[in-house]
Amino acid sequence: MNETRGKRLLRALYRAALAGVDPCRRVEAALSEAKVERALGLAREVGVFAVGKAASGMVRGARGRFSRGLAVLPRDGPGFSWRGVEVLRSAHPEPDRSSVAAARRALEFFAGFGPEDVILCLVSGGASSLLALPRRGVTLSQKRRAVERLAARGAPIVELNRLRTRLSAIKGGRLGASTRARLVTLVLSDVPGDRPEVVGSGPTIRARREDLVWVIGGNADGLAAAQAQAGRWGLAVSRVRGRLSGEARDAGTRFARRASRLSPGEALVAGGETTVTLSTPRGRGGRNLEFTLGAALEIAGDPALFLLAAGSDGRDGSSRAAGAFADGRTVERARRRRLDPHRALSRHATDAFFDSLGDLFVTGPTGGNVADWAFALRL
Repeated sequence: MNETRGKRLLRALYRAALAGVDPCRRVEAALSEAKVERALGLAREVGVFAVGKAASGMVRGARGRFSRGLAVLPRDGPGFSWRGVEVLRSAHPEPDRSSVAAARRALEFFAGFGPEDVILCLVSGGASSLLALPRRGVTLSQKRRAVERLAARGAPIVELNRLRTRLSAIKGGRLGASTRARLVTLVLSDVPGDRPEVVGSGPTIRARREDLVWVIGGNADGLAAAQAQAGRWGLAVSRVRGRLSGEARDAGTRFARRASRLSPGEALVAGGETTVTLSTPRGRGGRNLEFTLGAALEIAGDPALFLLAAGSDGRDGSSRAAGAFADGRTVERARRRRLDPHRALSRHATDAFFDSLGDLFVTGPTGGNVADWAFALRL
C-alpha cells in the first residue's frame, strides 16, 4: 500500500514542478510586464521566433502579439498550428541535415526584418541541436563527433555548449547579428546559473543596448512549485542547496544519504543536471536512471523511503522514460529477479533494469526543458 502511495505522491510532485514552469503561462506573464510591453510597443512589426523543446508552448503564450513567425521544434515533441507561424521539425539530441536547414531558414527569417521592427525570440533547452550550422571549414559530422567525444567524457552542459558555439556559424549571438531588428529574447533555462547566453548556445544573445534579454523561468521555479504542493499535503519539505551535478550514480548516492535522514511525513527535493561518463559496452539508459539506481543501492533495506528522479523534458538519455522510481525494496526485488544493479550501472543498461521491475517513469515529451528534478519521501 505504501509503495503505491509513494509513487502516486512522487508523480504529483513531478507534475507540480512541471506546471511551475509551464512555457505558455511563463511567456504570458512576461509579456504583461512593463519592460516587455514598452519594447514591443515601439515596433512597426513584431515577429516571433521560437526554438527549443518548449517552443510550442512558448509560442502559444505569445498569441496575438506578433504578425508572423518561425518555430523550430523537435521531431518527437508536441506540435501546434498557428496562423502566420511557419513550423519546422528538426533533430534532437544529435543534429542532422534538418538542423542545418532550420538554421538557414532562421537566418532568412531574421534578415526579413528592419531597424523599426522587433523579433520576439523564445528560446529553450534543446535549441543547440535543433539549429546547427557549422562555421566555415567545419563539417556537420566533424562537429557532431567533437561534441560526442566531449559528452562521453561526462562534460556538463555548459562545456558542451561552449564547444558548440565555437564550431557554429549561428550560435553565440550570430543569428541575432543577422538582422537589423531589435530583439526581445525570453528564455526558459536548463543550465546552471540560468545564463541566457548558454541556453541553446545563445543564438540571439548579442551585445546591443536596445535588446532585451530575460530569463523567465528555470529549474528552481519548478522546485518551488513542488515544495508548495508538498506543503499543501502537510509534508515538511527541505531542499538540497545548490544544483545536482557530477557523475549521476554518485549524485544519487549523496541525495539518498540526505534523504535517509528524513522523518516520517518529510520530503526532500533537488534539481540540476548530472552527467554520465560512458564506457563500453553500453545499453539503454540515462543520467536520471543511473542517479536513481545509485540512490537505490544506498537506501536498500529502508522500506519507508521512496525516490523519483526524472527529466523535465520527459526523456532520459537513450531511454524511453523520463526517469525511474526507487525505494528501500528495489535492490531486494531486483535480486529476486536475478537482476544485478552493479552490472546494470557498469553497462549503462539501466532502462532494462527498471523496466523489469515496473519502475520506469514514462511521461512522453512534456513540451518543456529545465533540466532534472529529484524527489524523496518518507511515509
